Amino acid sequence: MIKILEIGIKTDKLTKKFGDLIAVNQIDLEIRRGQLFGFLGPNGAGKSTTINMLSTINTPTEGTALILGNDLIKDRKKIRELIGVCPQEIVLYDLLTARENIHLIAKMHNMPSRTYKERTDELLGKMNLLERGNDLVKNFSGGMKRRINVLMAVIHDPDVIFFDEPTAGLDPQSRRVVWDFIKDFEKDNKTIILTTHNMEEADDLSERLAIIDNGIIIAEGTPQELKGRNGSGDIIEFRVTDQHLEIRNNIINFLNEKSEILWAKNLGKARISFSALNGLKKISFFYDMLEKQFQLKMQDLVIRQNTLEDVFLELTGRKLRD
Repeated sequence: MIKILEIGIKTDKLTKKFGDLIAVNQIDLEIRRGQLFGFLGPNGAGKSTTINMLSTINTPTEGTALILGNDLIKDRKKIRELIGVCPQEIVLYDLLTARENIHLIAKMHNMPSRTYKERTDELLGKMNLLERGNDLVKNFSGGMKRRINVLMAVIHDPDVIFFDEPTAGLDPQSRRVVWDFIKDFEKDNKTIILTTHNMEEADDLSERLAIIDNGIIIAEGTPQELKGRNGSGDIIEFRVTDQHLEIRNNIINFLNEKSEILWAKNLGKARISFSALNGLKKISFFYDMLEKQFQLKMQDLVIRQNTLEDVFLELTGRKLRD
């Protein structure tokens, strides 16, 4: 249990209904001040609806939350002064320059002119956009626009920041720049909620994660704790030869019966994946075992550690949803 003074965000049975649809169902969260908290889930799981409630855009149907001790229902105006929101959709005025877009948000928060102008240049420099500050954003690439959107969310130095898919569509170099930028805010003891579909991003940035599905929190913990849910073993993937495709399920059943193997399942059209304790050290043993039992030689062998994506797919399912 986190001490009251250390709580950045606390929700109590937070719920949002749209008619008969329960988009968010009695979510209870405690996010420590200064923590970078990742929020993961499939499309339509309730991530954005939760963010919209916590940022006062939508009113909860039931339940409530505290943002730095301020009640989500009673203290909406105060909360809006404390938070910054980088939405998933790019929101910019194309006929304004990069600086003018950022200045507009600063003026909305009644920042002194000298302060926000100095801070704007500092932020543009961190995003490698200082030389483009006076250019109209209509001439910017999608990645540059997204970086400006990130800066608009933090120009007023908020204590709580919501980043909703902040690196969607960015190339690897730009993505790393944004990651480093977000990490700097965590160093400044800002409370950050990050929603993302990028598992590497969630793993690298988040101190703690919650996975939401069908409006319900189904798992929560540090990235390492969540990755441990699927076992601490190595994951081994291989392709079966054409003559073994018809008995692939028999091979999987055989592997699942072995005490050394945590789980085994189909992967794609012709591959098998299984998790085994000390799998890397025992790979020769498994190779010989399958060859002896099925006259099978593992093809295109890949050995890797358990990832956050494995856990995510295990918990939420592999079927694509709208």
